[in-house]
Amino acid sequence: MARLFGIIGNRPDLAARVLAFEGEALKARSRDTPLGWGLAFYQSGEVLMRRRPIDERAVVDLAALASDVRADLVLGHVRHATVGPLRTENTHPFRYRQWIFAQTGTIADFDHVRERLVASVPDFLRSGIRGDTDAEVLFHIFLSFLHDAGRLSDGPVEASLIAEALRSSLAVVDGMTSEGGAAAAKINLMVSEGDKLVAVHRGDTAMRLRVFSGKGDADAVIGDDPQLRRKIPEVARTHFTLCASDFDDAPPNGRWKAVPDCAIVTMSRDEDPRIETL
Repeated sequence: MARLFGIIGNRPDLAARVLAFEGEALKARSRDTPLGWGLAFYQSGEVLMRRRPIDERAVVDLAALASDVRADLVLGHVRHATVGPLRTENTHPFRYRQWIFAQTGTIADFDHVRERLVASVPDFLRSGIRGDTDAEVLFHIFLSFLHDAGRLSDGPVEASLIAEALRSSLAVVDGMTSEGGAAAAKINLMVSEGDKLVAVHRGDTAMRLRVFSGKGDADAVIGDDPQLRRKIPEVARTHFTLCASDFDDAPPNGRWKAVPDCAIVTMSRDEDPRIETL
């Protein structure tokens, strides 16, 4: 089963612990076919990537794979291949400059519309499409709308502009696939430019949010580690938002909140997530 997660918060030294705290919910289990996985995260303003196109293990533990990551924004993905073979170029997350992107679900009738979708991307962006997946093509369509708005260069981008570029990208895809009678794509996706994390839920598989905020949640994450506790004197200011989708089973506690279908979720380091209609 595929898996998608993103986490953003205000304590780089606690992100891995937050993931471990909800690690069971983030595990992905193979169903007789190998999975692939990838992680993307920001350190000192740079994007770092880890990608493994084929993992023969029966269970891929994303929290364990990120256990040594010190970052306040991490995007993770487990791939159950539906479009394109298991190779690095097809392994999420994808990256362009400061932007990272990952997706689960498939664009319907993609084989028939791929050429036209790719043709809609400007030449200088089109050359960066290295793999076969529908997700990478959708990512580059999204980038083309940012380019049209003059906001593809480095630096934070307004959440409203990111949301509008996502809406426009999906409208382009839906318009082309509907001509052949295909339904709108059932997908979950997440994208970031390093300042905020934005997710789209439009699919059959659930997306949920888990917010860690304040002293009680921080104490639970830190546990009985006195050395770490001394390094974090203001635990009440700790804030993280964890977003995940495509669960094998319902999360084991009731603190996850469901994201409504056809929604955009905007997440930042210090505030609770904002949900709006797609």
